[in-house]
Amino acid sequence: MTVEPTAAQIQIRDSGQMGLLVVAPAGCGKSEALALRVQGMLRRGIATGARRLLVATFSNRAKDNIRERLRHYLTPTELRDKVTVINFHGLSARLYRSHAAAIGLDPEWTLPENDWVKEQCQRAGLNYGQASGVDKVLQRIKQDPVDDTEVLRLVEAHGNVDALEIEQLRARDQQLTYDDLPRMAELILARDEVADLYRAHFAAVVVDEFQDLTPQQLRIINRIGAGRTTYAGDLAQGIYGFTGAKPEEVYAQITDEVGEVVQLTESHRSSPAVLASVNALVPLTQGTALTCAAPDSWPSGGIAVEVGHQTADEEAAWVVKLARAILSRAPIQRIGVISRIGSRRRFADAAFAAEGGFEVHRWDDGVLDTDTARRVKPVLAGMDAAAVLDADDSIEFLRDFAEFHQIQDPADRLALADALGWVLELLTQGLTPAEISKRIRVGDNSTLLTKPGVHLLSGHAGKGQQFDWVVVIGLEDGNVPFFEAKSDDALREEARVLSVMMSRARHGLILSHAVAVPAQSGRVFAKDPSRFLTSELRATLTDGAGLVQWFGTASWDEIAKR
Repeated sequence: MTVEPTAAQIQIRDSGQMGLLVVAPAGCGKSEALALRVQGMLRRGIATGARRLLVATFSNRAKDNIRERLRHYLTPTELRDKVTVINFHGLSARLYRSHAAAIGLDPEWTLPENDWVKEQCQRAGLNYGQASGVDKVLQRIKQDPVDDTEVLRLVEAHGNVDALEIEQLRARDQQLTYDDLPRMAELILARDEVADLYRAHFAAVVVDEFQDLTPQQLRIINRIGAGRTTYAGDLAQGIYGFTGAKPEEVYAQITDEVGEVVQLTESHRSSPAVLASVNALVPLTQGTALTCAAPDSWPSGGIAVEVGHQTADEEAAWVVKLARAILSRAPIQRIGVISRIGSRRRFADAAFAAEGGFEVHRWDDGVLDTDTARRVKPVLAGMDAAAVLDADDSIEFLRDFAEFHQIQDPADRLALADALGWVLELLTQGLTPAEISKRIRVGDNSTLLTKPGVHLLSGHAGKGQQFDWVVVIGLEDGNVPFFEAKSDDALREEARVLSVMMSRARHGLILSHAVAVPAQSGRVFAKDPSRFLTSELRATLTDGAGLVQWFGTASWDEIAKR
């Protein structure tokens, strides 16, 4: 069933410009607009004969989402024969397998099944800071189109011995990582004869979430579809600088390339009160101020609140009380309790773990398919945690114990490898096998996304999702913005992380902070409210007393239905 497209979505569908930029803030119908764009191009005969349209995304979840929207606008034959929907690593893997030999590489090298670099850091016993250093060095060097010999030279010149040893091991084992795949793809597409093949095969390209592109990924897209690409996304949601994304740089190049820019400015997600708060951050995020598509349809207009607490434990207890109050009135709604970093959320995690009466979903717990859960639970039941941690190779010890090497299906191997990596990470944090087993949820991420109740997650994990209510906890300097953010670019990205967290909310938004927050070492630190709580933002927020008053007068029957 399709919905009636807006005027802007019709403009996107019918635009004859092959190069198009769609600026689409959160909740503005971007996926619908892109599906309509593909429909329009096919109806205009852009992809004739054997030619196809390429739709590139950043994750399997985004790929599934756009495919689902395309099913509403295309016939099954059109979707099968005329559209290729793929994520960037899948596109890079396809290029590598098909054309590695063209640049003297062996196409049979092992493709990544998991975070191989992180796994080697675990094997080497590196601490968090050392592992992070290795990852940053390798990622930064591999963002350029350099071959393996040059990578080794640059890593050696950098001087990070751990990174050099891991890169040498990767080459010896003939292993590719997630950073290697786009590097190889760019090297391959530098050959004109290969790029010409892909330019001939794909009549046009669509890129979802342009703000997450690294310059390297943009160069890959341009070798295939320069001047023939539709980009969609929003600068205010550019929060992946740590992966190499450069939103402003990419945005500047895109605006030079395209022939038309269409701005979506109506939100179909959030209440007027929530939108007012999100709009107040626009000066910090370089985003776009939005209007509510149907303001009168929101019962009681929604609400946005700032609350302060003396301690993090008091904050956690208050959030549990708030969740109980909401779910007693609207039992099937979803409440996102979001923190910039997981360690700041641990007080709320503990408070909800002690609470009964409603469903609580931790997004960083293991969500395993049925077969993987069947394999992992008996492993945990018979596990000696000390033996795992004392083993020379804890990962291999776990894999042997789980009979990992007897599994032949690649998808099953990947699922079990990820699950065992999660188990090892929790063991190193001091959790017992029994505690880990209790945190296993059976199903898949898509079922988790739609569950009513309380959802505990980090700011980055929530991108692309929505909740009826959002409680942003830990809104203190040092957490938001994160204490490592020093430069103007880093602080801008931190403001965007806050904007992303806030813009997940539909009916209500609560921004919470505490004065006294213990570190994981136990030392208590005095905290100031986040510098992002500007006077402009605070002018859109009510306080705790205002929240109580709103609760007492709100149209809860209508809120529960919407």
